[in-house]
Amino acid sequence: MAQMDIASIKRIEKNRNTIHDKVFTTYTIFEKAGEKYFQLDTYGKIDRENPEKISQSIQFDRETAQYLVNLLTREFGLK
Repeated sequence: MAQMDIASIKRIEKNRNTIHDKVFTTYTIFEKAGEKYFQLDTYGKIDRENPEKISQSIQFDRETAQYLVNLLTREFGLK
């Protein structure tokens, strides 16, 4: 499980990229110590031994969410 740190988000070039299988994903909004968080939980492939178990959780605070929105807007040419 991880909370994103915007200082660690760096663009890199890879020689080999693959498209991952799509998996079931949920999100949760919660507050802790007066700060709001957005959490994505991804689950394993349906043929996995325990497909209902969370594989990865990533948490975003407001600052990280804004950074990611700006990054995605720029990289995908969104408006």
